[in-house]
Amino acid sequence: MPQSGIVKYHVKLSYEVDGLVERADIIGAIFGQTEGLLGPEMNLNELQRVSKVGRIEVDAKSTQNTTNGDVLIPMSTDIDTCALIAASIESIDKVGPFDCVFKLVSIDDVRAAKKDEIVKRAKEIKQKWATKTVSEGETMLNDVHQGDAGKLTTYGASKLTCSSGVFDSDWIILVEGRADVINLLRAGYDNALAIEGAKIDESIKEMCNSKDTVVAFLDGDRSGGFILRELKSMVTLDYELQADVGVEVEELTPQRIDEILRPVADEIKSGKTAPELKSKDDKPVAEMASKIFPNLNETLETVALDAELGEVFRVPISEVVSKLSSQSGIKYLLLDGIITQRLLEGAKNADVECIIGHRVAKLSNSYEMTLKTFGDLGIS
Repeated sequence: MPQSGIVKYHVKLSYEVDGLVERADIIGAIFGQTEGLLGPEMNLNELQRVSKVGRIEVDAKSTQNTTNGDVLIPMSTDIDTCALIAASIESIDKVGPFDCVFKLVSIDDVRAAKKDEIVKRAKEIKQKWATKTVSEGETMLNDVHQGDAGKLTTYGASKLTCSSGVFDSDWIILVEGRADVINLLRAGYDNALAIEGAKIDESIKEMCNSKDTVVAFLDGDRSGGFILRELKSMVTLDYELQADVGVEVEELTPQRIDEILRPVADEIKSGKTAPELKSKDDKPVAEMASKIFPNLNETLETVALDAELGEVFRVPISEVVSKLSSQSGIKYLLLDGIITQRLLEGAKNADVECIIGHRVAKLSNSYEMTLKTFGDLGIS
């Protein structure tokens, strides 16, 4: 096809001749027997002259008494013209003196195939570029961490992953794995040490004994609870923190990490001690909560109780605020989740006296409502 022609379609046909013929005979029949069928402007010679049809390719295979093969016609016309040319070739019934049959196999859109190749290549480019970008981003983050907030290193004979600030800081944050340490570095906390396994290494006890304050910051799943119990059997924890329910520490955004750790960091910086986990006044509440907790934990539900500890309702956490708008006579609200400002507002409107959850978000409690965590009450 001339350089000005752009192939749009491949018209593919098969043929069979009841005799022995050559490729030239097939091409001659195609040009000769279609000439004038569709008007002069549709002759194959004319279409080739104006770069609408390319070089026709023919292959031929001969047997003892027959010849068969395929024909490929590259075309840059519209699909209607392709169909007419294909139909005209199918009308050929003689090649020389021999009977023959031409049959259309397919009309392939070359541009569609090219589009597939383009999309495939684009995906490769995107993947390569994305990988490069992530790699460069990680390098930049590491540069920032090394120059500002510390870097990764190891501690003890077991070479537990930690951030470099853990050795000089007065307080330490115990996390579950290497990825957690990296994520805390991103959030600006360079005093984290990874436990790296459910079995607590003895060296962690030594490190904790050398610090003024020890904070556990674990995943918000069932395994996080198991590890917390194991930790508490070995070291004294001043603060027990977990990621949001069902979320791992390594999945938290730097902003969310700071929201969870900032109150603790501010208390430590101001010289305040960690809040006492259980007082005499909490005993009746703790006894009530300890009975509810086993059937509430890891359900993502909220239970409302009246003054006689009768169950008023039990609903998913996502529905509790709307449920409170139509309820009254609730004294206690226990939830398998975080006490938020929105929940606090809804509880105040329903005259709730006490809310108990896994953690209290940073909020304004101008109503002086009693807010407790299960940890405050010695329940976990």
